[in-house]
Amino acid sequence: MADLSVSLPDIQSEEDVRRVVDSFYGRVQNDELLGPIFEAVVQGRWPQHLATMYDFWSGLLLGTGRYRGRPFPKHLALPIDGRHFHRWLTLFVENVEAQYQGPVADEAIYRAGTIAAVFEHRITQARNPYHIL
Repeated sequence: MADLSVSLPDIQSEEDVRRVVDSFYGRVQNDELLGPIFEAVVQGRWPQHLATMYDFWSGLLLGTGRYRGRPFPKHLALPIDGRHFHRWLTLFVENVEAQYQGPVADEAIYRAGTIAAVFEHRITQARNPYHIL
């Protein structure tokens, strides 16, 4: 019997990072839960947001070091909770797994999971400092 599995490339270049970011945020924009929140913040300035995300993910996955920012404070003021982080992570994982496989793709998924968990925890703590998880 023939092996029908498809071998996907790993994330290796700036072009790959751009592809991941562009396709992911395309999914986000069309998502019923996340789309309205992102649009309220981005307000049509998607090219600027995407450029920031290219730098962010390129730094995490390729070590470029271009990203200079503090993402958490921007997220603290948003009307988001665990549902939003779960949906964001689900879309991210589906997006990466549809296009790439390998150690860097795995690292992207791991980093996204860590970011979602840390941000959700910190937002919960900031909004209710006496809440014990």
